[in-house]
Amino acid sequence: MKASEMTSRRGQRPSANGFTLVELLVAIAILALLALLSWRGLDAMARGQARTHERADELLALQAGLTQWSDDLDALMQEPPLPAIAWDGRVLRLTRTAPSASDGMLVVAWTRRDAGDGSRWLRWQSPPLHTVGDLTQAWAAAQQWAQSPAERDAARDIDVLPLTNWQLYFFVGGAWTAPQSGAAANPLLLAMGAQNASVPDGVRLVLTLPSGHALAGTLTQDWVRPTLGGAAP
Repeated sequence: MKASEMTSRRGQRPSANGFTLVELLVAIAILALLALLSWRGLDAMARGQARTHERADELLALQAGLTQWSDDLDALMQEPPLPAIAWDGRVLRLTRTAPSASDGMLVVAWTRRDAGDGSRWLRWQSPPLHTVGDLTQAWAAAQQWAQSPAERDAARDIDVLPLTNWQLYFFVGGAWTAPQSGAAANPLLLAMGAQNASVPDGVRLVLTLPSGHALAGTLTQDWVRPTLGGAAP
């Protein structure tokens, strides 16, 4: 081998393997961008899932509240001298049969109360009652609960859902009318001396749900007395 060829081979440098510093920096930047985009996508999915769960929870709470409302009205029963249902502008009170006939009767109350995070729709229920005296005391306790609840009465209420406002209408004499405070639910039936005279032919509930929640706006639900004959209101 010639000396010139040996010198030329010794002068050659082996080819470099791997990436240059610039290539590594570019690759790291691309990976960082992909990670950021992936994180934003996951965050959007998580927030969307949370909103879906929140909406589902509020729908379930609303459904449970309206179902209980209808159950209370379906079980209305007058026990003289108390009316079966009465509205004083603040609280709706009613007397109803207990789920089990052996448990006697219940006094139930519904009201709207201002709380730290806004107004709430609340339901209160007495323990099972077996005497007229107990029923009368529970009737008074229900009104006291709506005004300024004692600790033992507040422990018996249930927070149904957030509520901006609510309105009630009774179906009397073939027309919807706003019940007057303290008035009997159906004076026409009272005049006739009918059984369960203070049970109206229908009750219309109008709820105004606050904005900023999964459910908002106005909701109307009508209840018709099960024993009402002829066309529904």
